Amino acid sequence: MDFSPLQSARFAYAPKLPAILRGSIDKVTAVKGSAAEPEEDRDRLRSTFPRTYGLPAVTLSAGDNPGIRKAMKIGVILSGGPAPGGHNVIAGIFDGLKSANPASTLYGFRGGPGGLVDDKFMDIDASLVDRYRNTGGFDLIGSGRTKIETPEQFEAALETAKRRKLDAVVVVGGDDSNTNAALLAEFFAAKGAPIAVVGVPKTIDGDLKNEAIETSFGFDTATKVYSELIGNIARDAASSRKYWHFIKLMGRSASHIALECAFQTRPNVCLISEEIEAQKMSLGQVIDQVVRSVVIRAEKGENFGVVLIPEGLIEFVPEVKFLIGEINDILSAKEHEFKALSSFVDHKAFILERLTEPSAALFESLPQGIQEQLLWDRDPHGNVQVSRIETEKLVVEMTKLRLKDLGLAGAYRGKFDYQTHFFGYEGRCGFPSNFDADYCYSLGYTAFALAASGLTGYLSSVRNLTAPAEAWIAGGVPLVSMMNMERRHGSDKPVIKKALVELDGAPFKEFASMRASWAESSDYRLPGGIQYFGPPELTDKPTATLLLERAAARKQG
Repeated sequence: MDFSPLQSARFAYAPKLPAILRGSIDKVTAVKGSAAEPEEDRDRLRSTFPRTYGLPAVTLSAGDNPGIRKAMKIGVILSGGPAPGGHNVIAGIFDGLKSANPASTLYGFRGGPGGLVDDKFMDIDASLVDRYRNTGGFDLIGSGRTKIETPEQFEAALETAKRRKLDAVVVVGGDDSNTNAALLAEFFAAKGAPIAVVGVPKTIDGDLKNEAIETSFGFDTATKVYSELIGNIARDAASSRKYWHFIKLMGRSASHIALECAFQTRPNVCLISEEIEAQKMSLGQVIDQVVRSVVIRAEKGENFGVVLIPEGLIEFVPEVKFLIGEINDILSAKEHEFKALSSFVDHKAFILERLTEPSAALFESLPQGIQEQLLWDRDPHGNVQVSRIETEKLVVEMTKLRLKDLGLAGAYRGKFDYQTHFFGYEGRCGFPSNFDADYCYSLGYTAFALAASGLTGYLSSVRNLTAPAEAWIAGGVPLVSMMNMERRHGSDKPVIKKALVELDGAPFKEFASMRASWAESSDYRLPGGIQYFGPPELTDKPTATLLLERAAARKQG
C-alpha cells in the first residue's frame, strides 16, 4: 500500500482511553446497576425479548476480574454505511483482547452481517490492524446492509458462531444494525449458546443517542468535514458576491448534521426538518424562510448567501409526506400496471388520476424533475429513496418562482443566481478527528471488556465525553432498554428509537436565538480543516451540539 504522509503520521497516534481502561485489564470489572427498562411498549418488548429484557446497566470499575484473562475468540461485524473511526473500534477490540491474553483471536466477518450468515471471515492480526489505525473507512473487513431476519439466517449465524468457536460477536452499526444485534443476542440465549453479542453505536447522522449514549461515533468527524466545505463555499460566496449556495446534507431521519454545521458556519438559512413537521408547515411556508433572507439581503446589495437543507426535509413537510404516502400506496397496489407504461407523461397521468385532490394539486405544483424522482423505483422497504430526490433543487426552483412573483409586485429588486451541492459520501470515510479516534478506540476496548465479562445484549457506552478522555466513563447499556415498537411492513417490529432534534433542547434553542441575525449577516464562521496536531483546545474539542447538550444536562442534574 502507498501511504500518504498523513496516513503514516496517524498510524503513530496513540488514542486516549478512560482511566479505568489504562491499567491491567484483569483489574476491570463490570458493576451492575438497577434494571434498565424501555420507556414505551414494555409488555410487548418483554415478550419479544424474554431472556434479555430488564438487564441492568453496567459501569466498568476497578475490581478483580481474573476470568477476563481467558483466551477468547471474538468476531466483529461492520454494518451499514461507513462512519469515521470504525477501524479504531476494531483496533480497540483487538488491543483489549490481546492485552488480556495474547492467545486470543479476533475474526472479521466480511461485508457486514451477511458475512456471519455465510461464514465469510478473515483473521485480524497485529500487522493488519496497524495498517488501519486512526484512518477512515470500513475497508479493513468491509461493510454491508444485510439484515439477519429469517429463521434460516439466524440459524446460519449461530452455526457460523459455533463452527468458529466464538465467545462473542461485536456488531458495529446504527439503530437498525443494533436492533439486529439485540435480536441475535436473544436468539443465541434462547438456543442456550454462551455467545455474547455486544453492539457499538455508529452513525454519522447522530440519531443514535440517549442518556447513556451521548453521541454516535463518526458524527464529530463528518460534521467537521462538511463544515470545512460549507465554510469554504461561504467564503467564496462572500468573495464573488453573485451566488446563493443551496447545500443538502446527509440526515434522512434527523437534522442533527445540519444543525451542527449551522453552529460551525453560521449560514443565512438552515432548515430543521423536525421544526417544520412540528409546526405543520406547508412547502410554501418552508420556502418563505429562504425567500425572506434573500429579499432582506438583496436590499443591502448582498445577492449571495448559504442555505443548509437536511436530506430528509421533504418527508417532514406534512403535505408532502402525505403525498408520498399516497404515491407509495398506489405504486404498491398497481405496480405492474404502472411499470407497463413507458413514458413520464403516462406515469404522471396514471398517478394523478388516483391521487386525492390536494395531493394532485401539490404534485402538479412541483418541478418536473422532482415529480419524476418521486415516481422512481422504491427501496426494498417500499419507501421513496429520499437521498436521490434533489431537494436542494426543489427549494431553488420554488424560491425562483416566489422571487419572480415578488419582483412583479415590486417587492424584490435583487438578482438571484445559485449553485446547488449535496454533501454526503464526502464525510463518511474521512480520517477520524482526535475525538472520534479516541472515542472509537474506547468504545472498542469497552466492547471487549463487556464481552469478556460474559455480558450479552449490551451496547458499548462511553460517557462524560466533554471532559478529558481520562475522565470518560465506560460501561454498557442494555439494547432492549432503548427500543420501542414501530409499524414496519404491516406489522409491529421492535426497533431502537431514533433520536431526533429536540425542539425544547439546548442546541435547537441556541440555534433559534441566533438564526434571525444570521439571515441578514455575511459574518460566516470559517472552521477550516480538521486539526490533528496542536493544543487540545484545537484538536480535541467535541461538537457544539454535544457541548450544549452536556452543559444543559449538568444544570438539570
